[in-house]
Amino acid sequence: MAEEIKKNTIKYHPRRLTDSTADLEGTAALEKLCFHQPWSASSLELLTKDGIGVGYLCEQNGDIVAYGGMLIAVDEGQITNIAVHPNRRGQGLGLAIVQALIKHAKAARLATITLEVRVSNTPAISLYRKVGFAEVGRRKGFYTKPTEDALIMELKLK
Repeated sequence: MAEEIKKNTIKYHPRRLTDSTADLEGTAALEKLCFHQPWSASSLELLTKDGIGVGYLCEQNGDIVAYGGMLIAVDEGQITNIAVHPNRRGQGLGLAIVQALIKHAKAARLATITLEVRVSNTPAISLYRKVGFAEVGRRKGFYTKPTEDALIMELKLK
């Protein structure tokens, strides 16, 4: 990403997720740390296939500390997950990843980006609103462990 995200004098430069074993296994490990139903390394590989999906990640000292993915269908993006290592939350990494995905979507001339987020995940909802997403719906009982509704949020690019 050309723009630098700066917080507490730390600059984040998300880079594309690749189909390398290190990227896929490192991202899968972060998924396991952050989610009750994590994506596997083989599932994450979809995010490395042009025309299907894209992923971005941030590293520190060789470890993947944040990542986000987006599936692409025609002119729409669907953010799959944004994950930030629990010890690194609140430092701007999630924002850097979301901005990288938005920049990619704009370059790909997508019309919209959508996502689902747990209704209780107020930090994520705040971040999404900050970059322009708006609530457009709700999915009852969408999440499990625990069962919870999802907000459907959308960012119009065109």
